[in-house]
Amino acid sequence: MNVALALFAIAAVGGIVLAVIRFKGKPYPPLGLALVHGAVAAAGLVTLIALVAQSSGGSSAKTALALFVVAALGGFALFFHHVRKVALPVWLVVVHALVAVAAFLILLLGK
Repeated sequence: MNVALALFAIAAVGGIVLAVIRFKGKPYPPLGLALVHGAVAAAGLVTLIALVAQSSGGSSAKTALALFVVAALGGFALFFHHVRKVALPVWLVVVHALVAVAAFLILLLGK
């Protein structure tokens, strides 16, 4: 569980940087940073999936997993905007972040 939490925490730091760049008016942040953010978050997601599949996580881990999957879908949508060089919708950045933070807190508090 600690590995998944650490990976999600690292991804969150990258996500905050990405969000700040977008909120400062830049239509999309550097692609490299977005890729690292997504890769670290994906590693956390895979780790959490493995924990839940082994029945190592309780109901809070399953809830967090479901929310992280929703956040990942939002992340994919943001990535596709980014690749097409279309400004990232601020509302989607906010929803993606809120869902991910909720999932992280559920995972952390249910530990």
